[in-house]
Amino acid sequence: MEYCRFYYCASLILSISGLVFPVMVGSIGINYGQIANNLPAPDNVVPLVKSIGATKVKLYDADPRVLKAFANTGVEFIVGLGNEYLSKMRDPEKAQAWVKTNVQAYLPATKITCITIGNEVLTFNDTGLTDNLIPAMQNIHTALVNLGLDKQVSVTTAHSLAILEVSYPPSAGSFRKDLVGCITPILNFHAKTNSPFLINAYPFFAYKSNPKQISLDFVLFQPNQGIVDSKSNFHYDNMLFAQIDAVHSALASLGYSKLPVHISETGWPSKGDADEVGATLENAKKYNGNLLKIICQRKGTPMRPNTDFNIYVFALFNENMKPGPASERNYGLFKPDGTPAYSLGISGTDAVSANTTTTTGAPAPPSPDSSSTGYLSISAAVKERCCSCIGQLLFPLLLLNYLAFRLAF
Repeated sequence: MEYCRFYYCASLILSISGLVFPVMVGSIGINYGQIANNLPAPDNVVPLVKSIGATKVKLYDADPRVLKAFANTGVEFIVGLGNEYLSKMRDPEKAQAWVKTNVQAYLPATKITCITIGNEVLTFNDTGLTDNLIPAMQNIHTALVNLGLDKQVSVTTAHSLAILEVSYPPSAGSFRKDLVGCITPILNFHAKTNSPFLINAYPFFAYKSNPKQISLDFVLFQPNQGIVDSKSNFHYDNMLFAQIDAVHSALASLGYSKLPVHISETGWPSKGDADEVGATLENAKKYNGNLLKIICQRKGTPMRPNTDFNIYVFALFNENMKPGPASERNYGLFKPDGTPAYSLGISGTDAVSANTTTTTGAPAPPSPDSSSTGYLSISAAVKERCCSCIGQLLFPLLLLNYLAFRLAF
């Protein structure tokens, strides 16, 4: 009965998804986190992913239930190897065993195209993690080569925007001086293996930090006068594109201007604590609705106008077990019962509602080679620690430069 109820709800969403979600022509990615005890079974998630037109899914582990559920769907997958596994991956044999178990075993039925090694490692300021990152990336890539999979599966790692020392104006973007020595070998790896540079970008944090000085319309992709970069003369009407181009500039400053930049996380919470300014359902609706429109328009940034960059929206579900402020548990496009958290503003309709119950209790324990527990220790902890890091290191720079440009123009 529970199973039938959920599928009734999912079918209802699919049948009227044109009213709640846009008809997608672009390539949309979605982050599928599972720090919750009330999420539907992976088999039931397939129609929800299809309902928003997503063709790419990013996991924080290599959950076998998910990878099996999406077999023969054509959906592309990024799988993750958690920070706690990095030291083990210094052993080439263990790296190859991990790839065989968590990647090769699901190919070609499940279309795994990328492996992320760790998450926001450099902003932990943990020398052990940092020292293990490149060896882990290299050994996983070597394992793919040995298995003949390196042409279809790339290897990368995701970074927080806190790796930037300067982000405004975008043309002046540069990496933190104390991290250049760590970042350069990573960039060398990307250049040699033709893998993308991943960045997690959240304009929400910038607005929450300084709501009186930063225009809400500017961060929500709403009509606004924007800013002009005096050096490049490029006009920016939203913060996300300015952040992305700051990363492009930082890469160019080290001689890696041709590396592709993908946005591995971006989103907006629909609810937050009293002091989390901007965390509202209406703002989440505007941010994600406008973001999906931009993705479908294949609109590049001012620096890369013809680049169809990959963006993964965070996240598929609200996750009730994530630690930290209330916003952390409210980034989802969907509620755990499979109904949309809100309309994305494509039409005037409200979110779909249906009397459904969740189909799973506590999440199944991870397999020995899965790093789903790593998602809890990485994503939640990193967001809590790195959001603070971003607030301390990045947003004062964002604010000062933003105000300087507003005054100058």
